[in-house]
Amino acid sequence: MKLLLLEDDDLLAESLAESLKDNGYRTDLATSLGTARSLMATETYALAILDLGLPDGSGLALLRQWRQQGRDLPVLILTARDTWEDKVVGLEGGADDYLTKPFHEPELIARIKALLRRRSGHLSLQLSLNGVCLDEANQSVSVDGGPWRTLTSTEFRLLRYFMHHPDRILSKAHLLDQLYALDQDAAAPNLVEVYIGRLRRHLGRSRIETRRGQGYRFVSH
Repeated sequence: MKLLLLEDDDLLAESLAESLKDNGYRTDLATSLGTARSLMATETYALAILDLGLPDGSGLALLRQWRQQGRDLPVLILTARDTWEDKVVGLEGGADDYLTKPFHEPELIARIKALLRRRSGHLSLQLSLNGVCLDEANQSVSVDGGPWRTLTSTEFRLLRYFMHHPDRILSKAHLLDQLYALDQDAAAPNLVEVYIGRLRRHLGRSRIETRRGQGYRFVSH
């Protein structure tokens, strides 16, 4: 699952990206409105984190533009502007949540998880589909009520993405895009096949279908 972070403070952005990575999220970083617009035009994000004061303008203006364009991804504003009036303006401008600096990273992660659960309709910390139960907090999986098995970071991200998008055919290119950030070295397409194979060893073969020439589908029932 890939996030967009719009933040011009390099040290803060680096720290956040590392914390998000530890929690199973891939992050593309933009330090200006122009870069954020370009990324949003070509990439698919599950959520965006926006600072309001950027070198080339206001993050709030960008958010309003996204909403006018019909972009409905969850947006969390992260800013030093901490008056209640600022929060009202941000929320009325289309933000889903508002967090002021300084902040504690665990709180930010918790808010991100809550927004994504709300968006997917899964309000629990565990996702359950077709006998598969995924514990997001512990990055582990249980199948048909069996023992919990710990997943690797990539296995977890891939399975979580499948379970957030059940019954959809997802191409290898799309899955790679969700698993790896733009600043990383390009991953080989056959890596998806490798991790699909690992997930099938945990879940059984029938839960992830191969659609030849198209991609893969997580079967919800």
